[in-house]
Amino acid sequence: MEFVNFSIEIFLLLFLAGMVAGFIDSIAGGGGLIALPVLLFIGLPPQSALGTLKLQGSFGTFSASYNFFRKGHITLKEALPGILFTLSGASCGALLVQMLNPYFLEPLIPVLLLGVFIYTLFSSKIGEKDCQSKMNSLLYYGIFGVTLGFYDGFFGPGTGSFWTFSLMTLAGYNMVKAVGYTKIMNFTSNIISLIWFIAGGNVVYAIGLTMAAGQLIGARIGSNLAISNGKRIIKPLYLTVVFVTIVRLLYTNFISMT
Repeated sequence: MEFVNFSIEIFLLLFLAGMVAGFIDSIAGGGGLIALPVLLFIGLPPQSALGTLKLQGSFGTFSASYNFFRKGHITLKEALPGILFTLSGASCGALLVQMLNPYFLEPLIPVLLLGVFIYTLFSSKIGEKDCQSKMNSLLYYGIFGVTLGFYDGFFGPGTGSFWTFSLMTLAGYNMVKAVGYTKIMNFTSNIISLIWFIAGGNVVYAIGLTMAAGQLIGARIGSNLAISNGKRIIKPLYLTVVFVTIVRLLYTNFISMT
């Protein structure tokens, strides 16, 4: 399925949406809150929208991951177990979502995100500096890599928020480091999910690549801002993204019941 008859204005909208999504996603996650509604608005069916979302998101998360890596906030060696577990989880999720309706998860996710929001809001020292890990690294990535990888491949909203929160609270990472490793895991689940969506014929390349160009720019600007400003900018934006995700999912649930 290819949408080639869009006007220049639509492609400009897609580019700008990709840039804003990349900027927000590289700091606090939640770029899909911008990109997915735009893809649905221009008329893509849900599964094509999800597949195209993975295409444009892969560029943004790669750009942000590389920037964190280049500036020494993350290492490939430390991320490797998470990458491997996330690959397996995301593969299963992306295959399953092309056979099932993913939206039955919507009632559960706002409840989990509300817990994340409240805990982060009232924990003034969360992410302030590295602290003692509460779980063995291999066990942590075994649980969260498979679970969050599957969730991102299958549905997605809030994945980055869950990763960042768990990396701060259970892995003991400071906020900048947690965001950096979140981007690596997001890129991993995006790229493997993309492969399966391509195999299923659910990617619209012209649209995805237009948004990807914006993603590359937005992600580089956002990750530089996150690295230079740390917790001062990450925490407020992170809480805002989590809150907006909760509201959006609750609104979607309400609309579907009426």
